[in-house]
Amino acid sequence: MRQLPRHHGWSIARVVPLLAGTFVLISALAAAAFSAWWLILTGFVGANLLLYSAVGWCPATLLLARLGVPAGPATCATSRT
Repeated sequence: MRQLPRHHGWSIARVVPLLAGTFVLISALAAAAFSAWWLILTGFVGANLLLYSAVGWCPATLLLARLGVPAGPATCATSRT
């Protein structure tokens, strides 16, 4: 049986979608509980994800780089049988 690759460490390439998903969920919950104006945050996150996918850069990458998160892709340990 083949195992899925296991990720070791966090890189900017993994943290950006994690942050985006977190903010989208928070925004959707806040919109449902308080005001539809919270959906502006969802639109902002979506625009940043499009920017990140197009050019590999968004404001979150600057912050993560300053915090010391490695820029390279996360390394994967693959097992072959």
